[in-house]
Amino acid sequence: MIVVKELSGRARAMLRAVAAGRAELSGGCEPDLYVDGLPCCDQMVTHDLVRAGLLRARRAVRLDERTDAELTEEGRAAIA
Repeated sequence: MIVVKELSGRARAMLRAVAAGRAELSGGCEPDLYVDGLPCCDQMVTHDLVRAGLLRARRAVRLDERTDAELTEEGRAAIA
């Protein structure tokens, strides 16, 4: 797991969108984030948040599918 020392405003906004139930992740080890059905503008931050264990897919999906994104305990604590 990657240790996150400080989150950018964009990263916090992405986590808040996930917390609000507005986000989905695509399948794969480097998933893409979609907010309100639109692709997120900063996929590198998405990859960092997933690798850091702050957000995850609700269920496993194929590369061409999406599923709801959810915060981990660490992700909820990061925006508390």
